[in-house]
Amino acid sequence: METVLKLDNVEKYYGNKSSLTKAIDNISFEVKKQEFVAIMGASGSGKTTLLNVISTIDKVTSGHIYVKDQDITKLKGNDLNKFRREELGFIFQDFNLLDTLTSYENIALALSIQSVGAKEIDARVKKVSKDLDVSGVLNKYPYQMSGGQKQRVAAARAIITNPSLVLADEPTGALDSKSAKMLLERFNYLNTELMSTILMVTHDAFTASYASRVIFIKDGRIFSELIKGNLSRKEFFDKIIDVVTLLGGDLNDAL
Repeated sequence: METVLKLDNVEKYYGNKSSLTKAIDNISFEVKKQEFVAIMGASGSGKTTLLNVISTIDKVTSGHIYVKDQDITKLKGNDLNKFRREELGFIFQDFNLLDTLTSYENIALALSIQSVGAKEIDARVKKVSKDLDVSGVLNKYPYQMSGGQKQRVAAARAIITNPSLVLADEPTGALDSKSAKMLLERFNYLNTELMSTILMVTHDAFTASYASRVIFIKDGRIFSELIKGNLSRKEFFDKIIDVVTLLGGDLNDAL
């Protein structure tokens, strides 16, 4: 199976010589094509910093990150912009939709930037909106939609360019339980039917239980890893809770 993402001895420090904080401490792992991987950890564990360096929002202090064999830690300028535009899809906790654009326009924007023709844009927007069950809100503005609808529109925007890797930062954090479950079922559809490779950061065990693998981070290091395999989602959830307990996190934060 093709390796989409590879981290090789990645470290990230903040501060100066008199006051150094090691946010990521020598982390290495791989994500294969069509994997759905969740990263879990308490606040301050380094999971968000990890997502930031993978997404090129932040730079590593040392080590290397490869996406499809390309060392993204060396990219700059136009090469970096091209990589972000073509290889990554982003789903944020607070949706990050443009309020002045309709759902259709928000989803189509990434293709417009790539100078894709209007006919192809229309066909791809309609397909992805059907896949994510947002066809009925394509003409609505963000303020006219529920949180769940906005997040599914954001997911459609993230995958319409067929990126190598979809990065999701606490995607269910602003949703009620019903909307969260609907979104996660769509994530499973993206992963299994559309063959999207997803890396998701979450503090929530229920959300993580939809992934095929969970990597647990503590104090900037990999603490443990769970693979779902043939387990049911309920059985996988129970195993995740066991590790969260070992991590010493507040169980109420994990549920």
